[in-house]
Amino acid sequence: MALNHEEVLARLNGPRRLEYLAELMETETHPARGKDVNNHIHTIYSFSPYSPTAAVWFARQAGLCTCGLMDHDSISGADEFLKAARIAGIAATIGVECRVSFANTPFVGRHLNNQDQASIAYIALHGIPHNRVDEVSAFFAPRREMRNQRNRKMVLALNELMKSFDIAVDFDRDVLPLSEYERGGSVTERHIACALAVRMMETIGKGKILVDFIKNEMKLPLSARTEAYLLDEENPFFRFDLIAWIKSTLLRQFYIDAEEECPDVREVLALSERIGAISAYAYLGDVVNIATADKQDQCFEDAYLDDLIPYLHELGFRAVTYMPFRNTREQLRRIRGLCEKHALFQISGEDINSPRQPFVCEAQRDPAFRNLYDAAWALIGHERRATLDMQDGLFSERSVRQWPDLNDRIAAFSAFGQEMFTKDI
Repeated sequence: MALNHEEVLARLNGPRRLEYLAELMETETHPARGKDVNNHIHTIYSFSPYSPTAAVWFARQAGLCTCGLMDHDSISGADEFLKAARIAGIAATIGVECRVSFANTPFVGRHLNNQDQASIAYIALHGIPHNRVDEVSAFFAPRREMRNQRNRKMVLALNELMKSFDIAVDFDRDVLPLSEYERGGSVTERHIACALAVRMMETIGKGKILVDFIKNEMKLPLSARTEAYLLDEENPFFRFDLIAWIKSTLLRQFYIDAEEECPDVREVLALSERIGAISAYAYLGDVVNIATADKQDQCFEDAYLDDLIPYLHELGFRAVTYMPFRNTREQLRRIRGLCEKHALFQISGEDINSPRQPFVCEAQRDPAFRNLYDAAWALIGHERRATLDMQDGLFSERSVRQWPDLNDRIAAFSAFGQEMFTKDI
């Protein structure tokens, strides 16, 4: 009997998951590989329903031709992700996402792309050479511990907030076991939200009783979409929908600003250059009713984008990453134009951390975004070449001399990526 999605996911998250993936590749049918790419997939090493192995399998089953690992403050899933990609016959890249401080820049006090805190921005290091993974892991290890010190304080603040409802969360008992912290993973606000969601479901229940509790007892709003999700007791994504509501609506009431754990932006840019990765600012743009429901409508960089993008280039950023499904066509036209003007590499990826999110971004299939397919393959080419020799990376002096124009260089590295992958399969 064929297993359903949840049963397959459980096995792909289990202790023998790479072996099970190999069995699936032998026994299951696979969709034809298309042109779709995704460079921003979270796993259990930050917060996600997917192990690195499961992420690769479901990316392959969605018809992706490339997939990219992108966990918060952690690259500990990289070895498994790359092994799974080889088994599944899909091209893969590895990277890490982190928060950095813009306090020592002209944008201090601004909300950049972080809804929770001003002066702090999310950035990504893409295309990390495989022989520099340990260095990246060592860089973020103390910051994960600093983050946990703040996480503990937030759990205390959360418990104070929920005390009148007789709901409490214990960091060591309820939050930490949800993570892969002992294996180099990070503990994020979503882990705290998940622990609270589980406790609310146990204490209050699901469906109308929980919706009434949120609206009448907690006196907090629910969007029509979220309310419909939570009214459905058979909703297979119930816990993740409740997590999204907690993150978008309740988190700000117990959030504590991140300080020491967020290095100065220049420090992370220096790390990226030292290891031969590609640093990318994650453009968010003003938010209106986004599909993941984990952010309220809010203004971010759009009001000062004409000043921010040239400053990012001046700081030494190599790229900007954005997600076509999150933004309006006008927002995308503007950010793409600024990237072209300031010779910034454009990267895309769906920020996968919930089972409700599809691995394929259909908005990216618009011919206007065909450059993002070449960009994904250029990442593949960069990562493989830089692993063999850092001086052969996309932004190395040697490569810039050979292909001074960024578009020519991207085309060359895209061809390298496809050729190197083809030789492996």
